[in-house]
Amino acid sequence: MDLIKLLEYISPASLNYSEWLNVGMALKHEGYSCNVWDTWSRADSRYKDGDCEKKWETFKESTSKIVTGGTIYDMAVKSGYDPTKEVRLFDWDDEIEYDGDVVVKDSAWLDVSSLIEQPKDFNGVDELRRFIQALYKPDEIVGFCIDADFDDERKKWKPASKGAYGMTARQILEAIKKHPNSIEDVVGDYNKAAGAWIRFNPLDGNGVRNENVTDLRFALVESDNLEIEKQKALMEELKLPIAIMTHSGGKSVHAIVRIDAVTEQDYREKVDYLYKICEKNGLSIDTQNKNPSRLSRMPGVIRGEKKQFIIAEKIGMNTFDEWREYIEDSTDTFPDIVSYSDLDELPPLAPALIDGILRKGHKMLISGASKAGKSFLLIELAISIANGEKWLGFQCKKGKVLYINLEVDKDSFFHRIADVEQGMGMKKKTKQLDVWNLRGENTSIDKLAPKLIRRASGKEYDAIIFDPLYKINEGDENNASEMARFFNYLDHICSKLQTSIICCHHHSKGAQGGKFSMDRASGSGVFARDPDALLDMIQIDPRDAEVNLETGNTAWRISATLREFQTPEDIDIEFAYPIHRIRTDLKEAKPMSGSDSATNSKRGNRVKADQKNERYERLMSFVENWKEIDPKPDGQKTMHPTIGDAVEYFKTDKGYSDRSIRRWIGEGTDATIQNGFIILNE
Repeated sequence: MDLIKLLEYISPASLNYSEWLNVGMALKHEGYSCNVWDTWSRADSRYKDGDCEKKWETFKESTSKIVTGGTIYDMAVKSGYDPTKEVRLFDWDDEIEYDGDVVVKDSAWLDVSSLIEQPKDFNGVDELRRFIQALYKPDEIVGFCIDADFDDERKKWKPASKGAYGMTARQILEAIKKHPNSIEDVVGDYNKAAGAWIRFNPLDGNGVRNENVTDLRFALVESDNLEIEKQKALMEELKLPIAIMTHSGGKSVHAIVRIDAVTEQDYREKVDYLYKICEKNGLSIDTQNKNPSRLSRMPGVIRGEKKQFIIAEKIGMNTFDEWREYIEDSTDTFPDIVSYSDLDELPPLAPALIDGILRKGHKMLISGASKAGKSFLLIELAISIANGEKWLGFQCKKGKVLYINLEVDKDSFFHRIADVEQGMGMKKKTKQLDVWNLRGENTSIDKLAPKLIRRASGKEYDAIIFDPLYKINEGDENNASEMARFFNYLDHICSKLQTSIICCHHHSKGAQGGKFSMDRASGSGVFARDPDALLDMIQIDPRDAEVNLETGNTAWRISATLREFQTPEDIDIEFAYPIHRIRTDLKEAKPMSGSDSATNSKRGNRVKADQKNERYERLMSFVENWKEIDPKPDGQKTMHPTIGDAVEYFKTDKGYSDRSIRRWIGEGTDATIQNGFIILNE
């Protein structure tokens, strides 16, 4: 098992202190470094620098306490990891696509200030010493090759054997002390016409293949398409995190670049990114150098009429991560600054997708409590746009819609669409409506965005609907900066695909009637401020207006907060499963208080405060909609879900354990457990 990949499914913020320690102990038991635990733990707001290292030193195994990688595996499975799904690992020659312009420096404009001249006072032994000390720890094994054959086809010398892989860095440095003036006495007699080679990553002493590399620390960047001075200048301009740069004695510079990968997969992805940036900026890279066991030119030896020597040490950024951040920050794709007075005429506004509510290319958020039927309202909107019909009384421009379903079983979701179509009186199946079913995929917006952009490019969607929003948000929804980054991803999707984004979000805990509509959505105020249109749903009591609804139906009031249009009057609607209907006779209806909301208006008792949170509301919604959700084939479907059904359904969400569900239902009055089934109370 690759435990690092499994950790991607586990949020440290979701674990208690004991569980967090178990992750660290399991990693140590399986031979991982403390750095892996520390890097993963940084995603938790409770993280404190140095804590992981201190705890790591205290982990001592005993016969009564051994935590293995199986603990991490179990946590990952509970958090959504599916071991039955094949996980594709990149091969050494695979390429990974990166979006965007990554050109930092045009090689044609390089300022080459000085030539790289062969050193006059050349001490080969000292060159090798500097190389070894820059790349290796004392007890690490160094691989090198002094045997050469001439390749008649390519007209160049090449290594003739695997070379030596039995000496440690300490042993080589001790040999250098004994023979300070003779590199042959250190590494052996080599062919001065061919030069010699050395590996830049440590080996285990059992071979020179990739699996024999003990630390994926460095990668080789080599190119000979530019003059050698331009190669050096361009590598410096790119600020590559170079540990050491050598002259090959030929037409190229060899840059040993710091990678510090923790797995082969990590190494492949980082090297591929590194090579992509180099290629984009004019360095044509020899992709055969991707392997971590690759040979580079050994400094300190003669190659024909030239020397192989060190050009520079420790240049560019300190780490690969710092360098990647610099590259991405340097990629300026911002629009130009424009003088308003220079505009001959005002640019046209984007056309309205929903008249009086939302323009094409903008974002809209629908917020509301559980049981408001937000998903059904979104399906109604998707059908209305795809058919060019009215929605909540507002005319929609006919267009193509992509509905990203993140929560409902795919078969049940298609039945929902059919039910809503029937309720809306549609006589034909809706065209121009595409569905992407992603329930159980456990993805976040940063991973989903590039996949979505790639799949949707060229399909000219007028609107993309995310349902629900929390499924793709791994950040802290109360953290303004994290939510700002989240919405920036949505803006990026809007820009790249020239589409509108529409999504729904849940209310915060507690009664909402006394709050402004902008303040009801759970989490940071970014949820209310960022969207161009915010439609908030709050339940109202039809009895105030002396209106009796059919049994099971509920009444809601929608308030709009708009950036581009004048705010319309509130809209009163009735949710008569599976559709919403506009009501004009509910003007006198007032928002329901926490004690008489839809979850317990028929039941008369208040449930405890912690039972009114989002998880409890979503559990009750799940139970009410079980007939649609039940994934079992016809003939095996049940009238009511079991606790096990609920745990399975919410397996990708934290907090829905067997114990929690039993406690909620035991303390509340909304439902009871009978013979293992969850049954709503009348």
